[in-house]
Amino acid sequence: MACGGGGPGVQLTLYGWRKKCLYTVILLLMVMIIINLALTLWILKVMEFSADGMGQLKIVSGGVELRGQALVLDMLRASSIRSRHGTPISIESSRNFSVNTRDAEGYLENQLFLGHDRFEVMANHFRVGDTHGTPLFAVDRDEVTIGASSLRVEGEGGVIFKDSIQTPLVRAEAGKDLKLESPTRSLEARATQEIFLQSRAGSIEANCLNDLKLHSVAGSIRLDASTILFPNLKTVQPSSASGSHSKIYQLCACSNGKLFLAPAHSICAADDSAICR
Repeated sequence: MACGGGGPGVQLTLYGWRKKCLYTVILLLMVMIIINLALTLWILKVMEFSADGMGQLKIVSGGVELRGQALVLDMLRASSIRSRHGTPISIESSRNFSVNTRDAEGYLENQLFLGHDRFEVMANHFRVGDTHGTPLFAVDRDEVTIGASSLRVEGEGGVIFKDSIQTPLVRAEAGKDLKLESPTRSLEARATQEIFLQSRAGSIEANCLNDLKLHSVAGSIRLDASTILFPNLKTVQPSSASGSHSKIYQLCACSNGKLFLAPAHSICAADDSAICR
């Protein structure tokens, strides 16, 4: 190497072990560059990198397109997930599956959880509709609405309501009995116009432990049948023995409205302490 303007040139050369070390470093760098380049080409080939994307994951207008299966190891955030036209979509998890929605501040609004033995939905309003948009089932904090033509319960235990229900019709399946029961409290039916009980192929039976009351405020209670039976009414014994014992009795009433039977040819009177109390 020359040094200075017109002075004698000074030439520096490397020799000995310094020269060997320099060549060795250059050779190692070249080998590392070749290995890195080979590994890069191998990764590009294995991962199937291209101008459209990586392997089965293609970059399309508006998002990415995946052809095949994908394994999500952590959280997945997306505004829309859909399958190709005519192809079903399947989401599988080894433990549980959760779908969450959050508000603008990041707080949890709604949650859909599918676990090992339960399915949970956390929302202020839950609605199920048909393809025409007609609501079939809706639930919120105030009420449960069923938009189907009928609600069918097939369990042997029936259905239990802890509070009152409002419905225009309660009926049983054809060929089966309908039973309305309140085991420990009262059973009450109210209507603004009328209450209609009908059994087209059987009988209607009402059982209670204490009193069975039929109360009409402005109208009347009508029993319309060819045969009306009162099998357990008390019967007043005649004061004097009669030679003939007839099986026909007259129906009498106390001042409090209690009914009793008396012999056909006797006076319709009874002891207040025994019959009319």
